[in-house]
Amino acid sequence: MTRRFEGDKLLVATHNQGKLDEIAHLLEPYGVTCVGAAEMGLPEPDETGTTFVENARIKAHAAAKATGLPALADDSGIEIDALDKAPGVYTADWAETPHGRDFIMAMGKSHDRLVETGIPEPWTARFCCTLVLAWPDGQDMVFPGVMEGSLVWPMRGSQGHGYDPIFQPQGYDVTFGEMDRWEKNKISHRADAFRKFVAGCFDA
Repeated sequence: MTRRFEGDKLLVATHNQGKLDEIAHLLEPYGVTCVGAAEMGLPEPDETGTTFVENARIKAHAAAKATGLPALADDSGIEIDALDKAPGVYTADWAETPHGRDFIMAMGKSHDRLVETGIPEPWTARFCCTLVLAWPDGQDMVFPGVMEGSLVWPMRGSQGHGYDPIFQPQGYDVTFGEMDRWEKNKISHRADAFRKFVAGCFDA
């Protein structure tokens, strides 16, 4: 299903200000104002899905239903082939501690499990991002994005977040953690999904 975005206000179903700013910047040329879930006083729904698209749908539809606005949500994570595509949708869960998320610990855990498998490098992996745009009438559109690459060890670079310091995108000799933020934003899994979203809803 394709459906043009009509209107000038989009609810971005995230409590992450950085993500909200990124999407708002992307949609500025189209005259769309973006508001975040926190600004609208929306709770974060439980992400009970087992795929990226299921979790993004849960967030997008909950926000659209609660506000009567079209809502955009994303779910993202990293799939490591030698670990049967884990952690995948559970990427953030692997970083959970009683004191908040610790991605250095999560990266260490991933490396330890890779070593335990005995599978030699290169350890192929990909970052995945699925965007879902939901309308209050229950319709939605799905835009998947990927960035292929491999995992390296030890960690390199202090830019970015999450697994960026151990992910080397295909065709590059630096990790996301060593890459300029704006350079990464042009080639990332989220950029891939955004391009499809804009092409499908605004440029069509």
